[in-house]
Amino acid sequence: MKRVAVIEGDGAAPEAVRPSLTLIDKLGIDLEWVYPPVGDTGMAAHGSAFPPAARAIIDTADATLFGATSGASAAALFYLRWGKQTYANVRPIRYCVGFESPLARPAGIDFVIVRENLEDLYVGVEGDVTDLAPLKLQSVTSRRAVTEMAPGAFALKVITERGSERVARFACELARRRKSLGRPGRVTCATKHNMLPRSDGLFRAVAERVAKQYPDIEFESYIVDDFARRLVAEPTALDVVLLPNLYGDVLSDAAAGLIGGLGLAPSACYGDTYAYFEPAHGTAPDLAGQNAINPTATLLSASMMLGYLGYGDAARRLIVAIEQLYAERQIRTRDQGGTATTTEFCDALAEKLVH
Repeated sequence: MKRVAVIEGDGAAPEAVRPSLTLIDKLGIDLEWVYPPVGDTGMAAHGSAFPPAARAIIDTADATLFGATSGASAAALFYLRWGKQTYANVRPIRYCVGFESPLARPAGIDFVIVRENLEDLYVGVEGDVTDLAPLKLQSVTSRRAVTEMAPGAFALKVITERGSERVARFACELARRRKSLGRPGRVTCATKHNMLPRSDGLFRAVAERVAKQYPDIEFESYIVDDFARRLVAEPTALDVVLLPNLYGDVLSDAAAGLIGGLGLAPSACYGDTYAYFEPAHGTAPDLAGQNAINPTATLLSASMMLGYLGYGDAARRLIVAIEQLYAERQIRTRDQGGTATTTEFCDALAEKLVH
């Protein structure tokens, strides 16, 4: 039996997570759901949004399924990400018939963004420009002392060789697996190395070096602004996209827009010894209590989790049922141009799973 920690999250996220668990239970696999006391629950029971009891449950689980957080559950998310060193954020972008894409010809869009998940500007070090005075830094572009720009603020961007190497290797391994399934077997890396030769330049150089160890995999590299154009103009040409943290965060949301929005975009964060799974969308507080959130992203994230846990057949059953439901174009949630509630969508999906 596999054990999954469930963190329902905030806003409307629990309204997508709860019926998703019910649907997974219908797959007939041996899973145990456990619930860490985090956020408001943790505060009420333990006086902490992330008490030791919650950490213990996560540590003894085989994976975590997370809804979405707007603050209350953030401490748990930080632990899942930085504490468990889940360095590869994987965001599949795949069009299915029936998705409400804004594109005239979305068929064939099927790529995966692999985003470095721990470094870059997300190390969270910021301060006042005057704090940099002891370093006597000079702007490369203006040739002026950085402190002359005060008043102002700075943020620290950190790219490490180890962090770049492991996520690049993850991307190459993923491209190799996809190639075995008929995909091109190509890694596309995008950075701003022309303006940031030390940081983004390092990420690109390490990615290139790692890719050379995979002669069966194609590797290409673009400046990130040019890649943004290619993402929109030629999405069907992409296979595995490797990005530093910030660019991956921004462009994966844009990529979700190609197929029909964040309600359709799953996500997973993998480390060497742990993984957690969550939809790419946020908490949708405007939908809270309305039974209106689209659970598709949560369900597809759950299917990724099932694959990770070794339940590949169950994962495929869930994906096929979702594809069939969308292809019929009868039951669609509000974000997909329909009127179905979350409950109605999940009930229709349950019928697909049963039959």
